[in-house]
Amino acid sequence: MSGILVAAAAFVLMEPVTAASHRWLMHGIGARLHRSHHQRPGSTGWEANDWFPVMFASVVMAAMWVGFNRAGYGALVPAAIGTTVYGAAYALVHDGYIHGRVGWFRGRKNVALDRLAEAHRIHHLYSQAPYGMLLPIVPAELRERAASNRRNPLVRA
Repeated sequence: MSGILVAAAAFVLMEPVTAASHRWLMHGIGARLHRSHHQRPGSTGWEANDWFPVMFASVVMAAMWVGFNRAGYGALVPAAIGTTVYGAAYALVHDGYIHGRVGWFRGRKNVALDRLAEAHRIHHLYSQAPYGMLLPIVPAELRERAASNRRNPLVRA
């Protein structure tokens, strides 16, 4: 398989991996760190939740090192690149657009990103699904419940 296909597959597979890690790691054993994100939405400073991308990036960097330095593991390099591109997209959408932690998107509107922001608002309202970010699956029951709840826990600057 070509490197471009491996990178693209890694990018696509990161959405279910992200949803699963958010559901069972961040809202499970790592809830203590993740709680900072739900308590301080829109924070522009460091929060305990920011250790998650540091840890995830460490794993990706280790995979890239192995891919460059161990025979037979070269596919890890494009896989790490695809994962990194997903991580950058996630950070731009989640931290940049939805939570306004970087100023690039302040005052700008985007219909597609607003749909992602609404799905994330539902997640913050109920600390339940959707757990994915770039392709969130919002349960119909929560979507209906949130339709009548105009509270916005995503404080965008």
